[in-house]
Amino acid sequence: MELHQLRYFCAVADTGSFSRGALRCHVSQPSLSQQILKLEDELGARLFDRLGRVTRLTSAGETLLPRARAVLQQLEAARGDVDIQKESVSGLVTIGVIPTVAPYLMPRHLAEYSRKFPEAQLSVVEEITPILLDRLRASTIDIAVLALPIRGHEFESFPMLTEALFAAVPKKHRFARRNVLSLKDLRPDPFLLLRDGHCFRDTAVAACDRARLHPQIVFESGQFSSLLSMVSAGMGVSIVPEMAIDKRSRCAYVRLSDEQAVRTIGAVRLRGRSFSRTQSELLSQLTDSRR
Repeated sequence: MELHQLRYFCAVADTGSFSRGALRCHVSQPSLSQQILKLEDELGARLFDRLGRVTRLTSAGETLLPRARAVLQQLEAARGDVDIQKESVSGLVTIGVIPTVAPYLMPRHLAEYSRKFPEAQLSVVEEITPILLDRLRASTIDIAVLALPIRGHEFESFPMLTEALFAAVPKKHRFARRNVLSLKDLRPDPFLLLRDGHCFRDTAVAACDRARLHPQIVFESGQFSSLLSMVSAGMGVSIVPEMAIDKRSRCAYVRLSDEQAVRTIGAVRLRGRSFSRTQSELLSQLTDSRR
């Protein structure tokens, strides 16, 4: 039993004529008649009595008619619901963010998104990069915001911004008044870095490697705020991205002279996954360079 057969059946029942039913359905009368015959063969019962120019429902046809109309009405309702969902920005969208970005970049973006689309429900997960990528694969989050590049063809990346890296030093440090410096100038200083597992730890270590510096690490943390507090207390120096600069702290920030000492932040999604408008609008909010 095919939907178009039910549609043809209802058209004939409503118009009382095979020819008028064919006109309503925009098909030829022979095609409509053939499909009605196939429907009758499948059901094993005649649906219409063809009495010359008069077409009347049989008792089997009268039994089928309300059921057929209900099926077609449900189909139209389902189509309408899908159309509404395609245009609606509502429902849940889940975003994952690395800890070295979440407190600095996300509040503005998420607040603006919520203001524009109040019916959307935002859920935010803060985790390190490997866990966020696993959650993208499992589709338990829709978008991840993290440092690029990401390995693997299974992901699609959308750059958001590129920022410079800075040395964070105590305000009374010998290089506190410099505009730029090389990491090799900090060879004698103890270093305070993020713990292993944070992608920015790898970025900082890569910058040290390019300067042929093997830092003496005396403190590790999972938060830039903790590192900067220790730097302010004179415990050593650190490396931070531009967005983590806190002018209220008792630190000085000196840009690194290494041209490769930058970090690119981007939004990542699972390649090939279909997005609702709710998810697509959030991705646009994050990646629109005018914001």
